[in-house]
Amino acid sequence: MHVPTKPISDYPWFIRLFFWKQRRRYGKVLEPGMLWGRSPWVFAALALLYGALDRKRSPLSPVLRSLLTVRVSQINHCEFCVDINSATLEKRGVSDEKIEALWTWRTSPMFDPIERVALEYAEAVTHSEQSVDDALMARIKKHFDDDALVELTGLIAFQNLSSKFNAALNVPPQGFCHLAAHAISGTQEQPSTGARQQERTPTDQ
Repeated sequence: MHVPTKPISDYPWFIRLFFWKQRRRYGKVLEPGMLWGRSPWVFAALALLYGALDRKRSPLSPVLRSLLTVRVSQINHCEFCVDINSATLEKRGVSDEKIEALWTWRTSPMFDPIERVALEYAEAVTHSEQSVDDALMARIKKHFDDDALVELTGLIAFQNLSSKFNAALNVPPQGFCHLAAHAISGTQEQPSTGARQQERTPTDQ
């Protein structure tokens, strides 16, 4: 990593509490948390925001939330994020085959219409050369009301923040998912906007 982590004892007590919770949930302290912990109040705010976005009563299903976080992480080349979010997808009952198919979701039959339009939206938000046009927004609003759309957009934006932070600081995967390395290496990126318009399937309309 480009910035070293500090000994656990050097962090403020309330940040060590977050680390304790991470160790209970994941079996280890997460490297990004130890980096963010260098700015304690920012880390605390981010942790609370993530908890709100991933709460049980979210209008977005747990599987959809994890599909989106993995896909955004793939686009931003964050190996840590692909690793940990793929592991979460597994825990939420998603098959290895579907996780691997995220790279080619447009041509895979494994994704339902809601997942497909949400993934399309996530890519449009994440790729800086793209924009969310009226046609895409109309398709999104067929499946998500205004409150859910705000949460959907917030989740995508948060994952862009998280994955770009980790990628920039070269945070490595921590071995949560055996598929993580396969999911991020040696695979071609999705086609550009023009190519995607031509290959849109009927379920995307």
